[in-house]
Amino acid sequence: MKSFSVLFQTLLLSMLLLAGSAFAADRVDINTADAAQLEKSLVGIGPSKAEAIVAYRKANGPFKSADELALVKGIGLKTVERNRDLIAIGGPRPAAVKGKPVPGKQAVAAPAKPVARR
Repeated sequence: MKSFSVLFQTLLLSMLLLAGSAFAADRVDINTADAAQLEKSLVGIGPSKAEAIVAYRKANGPFKSADELALVKGIGLKTVERNRDLIAIGGPRPAAVKGKPVPGKQAVAAPAKPVARR
């Protein structure tokens, strides 16, 4: 009887882990998704708001955080908060981030701040 209980608990735990990974797969990258993907994945985002997100991204460049989504006309902070777990930030990155230097730009070290002595 005890072995059945252990088997049942193991099976239940496995199902919960699989279900958790299925929910995590529903995240959408707001920097690369098209309007149809945004509409399908985000709560409270219909066709017109999804198109507005894509248009804003084309006009202003990629989003740096989920909070910037509130800058899109028709999308408020409540909508951003409802979707925070569904939003991924990715998309086009400068080559320097991927470990390659950006053509035409040299890496410049930040100037050292002077140390105040007493």
